[in-house]
Amino acid sequence: MSKTKDKLYFWDFALLWCGAAISIAEILTGGSIAALGFKKGLIAIILGHLIGTAIFIFAGIIGTREKVPAITSTRISFGLYGTYLFSILNVLQLLGWTAVMINSCAQSLNLISKTMWSINNIPLWSVLTAVLIILVIAFGMTGFKKINTLAVVLLFALTLVLGWVVFRSGKLFSQPSGGSMSFGSALELVIAMPLSWLPMVADYTRFAESEKEGAFGSFLGYFIGSSWMFIIGLGAAIVSKNPDPSTMMLAANLGISAFGIVVLSTVTTTFMDAYSAGVTFLNIVPKFNEKAAAIVITIIGTAASLLVNMDNYTNFLYIIGSVFAPLFAVLLTDYFIIKKHTKIEDKLLLNIGAVIVWAIGVAVYYLFIRLDFIFGATLPSMLITGLLYFISWRYISKWKLMKNSKNFYAA
Repeated sequence: MSKTKDKLYFWDFALLWCGAAISIAEILTGGSIAALGFKKGLIAIILGHLIGTAIFIFAGIIGTREKVPAITSTRISFGLYGTYLFSILNVLQLLGWTAVMINSCAQSLNLISKTMWSINNIPLWSVLTAVLIILVIAFGMTGFKKINTLAVVLLFALTLVLGWVVFRSGKLFSQPSGGSMSFGSALELVIAMPLSWLPMVADYTRFAESEKEGAFGSFLGYFIGSSWMFIIGLGAAIVSKNPDPSTMMLAANLGISAFGIVVLSTVTTTFMDAYSAGVTFLNIVPKFNEKAAAIVITIIGTAASLLVNMDNYTNFLYIIGSVFAPLFAVLLTDYFIIKKHTKIEDKLLLNIGAVIVWAIGVAVYYLFIRLDFIFGATLPSMLITGLLYFISWRYISKWKLMKNSKNFYAA
């Protein structure tokens, strides 16, 4: 079959998700688990990415089969009004990610510019970053594919240099763990990163030429890229007590390379956040232009990055996990196990039962966060939520609000 512009193939997905994973946020989050020490931290990174990326891939498969964006696919289980709620939550989390990414980029660029050119101006770098993101949005997905392919190759090469700077030190393997973080907490932070892409993955896999190409390409690209970024952040935090790659690159006289890594990684990753925000917004206001929505998200995110303290976003990751892990536990159980609702039902406005199970799942997630469970909160909360939905769906499937009906519809 000849390749067409509207189809994505294995390497498209591998490069797309590797580019999304190569970001300052991933490096900094990897550095946040340094208290475990390198060996335990490495286990948490690999295990967490296996769990998180596997969940992420199953959500992508639904998009490939049904040819719909991620949030639209939730209509299968929750109905039209349910997707409105999750669309709002997704736009808010994407706005948060946009602000976090722009802030992280500006902080790193400012560190480089102060050292190399005596320029100390975070707002300048924030605005410059936003302008570059908006330019990529203007090119659209076709232009982004070309930019992303070049960026991923350059970025991965630069991060290999960064890895050499980190791993050449013998301190990495001999440094004792600090002991201030539990393995379960570290594992949950790792899982939360691929989980944050759950409401977006099908925005791209819906264009897959085949289910296998979309699934394996996405898994390979994100797993390798994100794991490598986390490992670099972990190693940097242990060796230099600072996971910001700019610090290490400057120490190795690689300031220009650091500048390139920060700018390219932020632009490619934040484009995907802003683009998916535009796609999600169309679920609420179908006539709105997705590029315009993405640009507005970028502008608001830039303002937020300058006005809100973004230094610690651990709680932000937990919020994402608490909302979207139970949500997709219900959807995946419905779609792959129960298999009674595998198509979008136009007349379904709201599945009250599914929303109730989701809300219970959110509470269960925070319960496991408080318990500091060794396997984190995402995996047990998703298993419990899915099991609860599987057991109760025959009864709660009647609790539906249908179009053209003032009462609940008895299925």
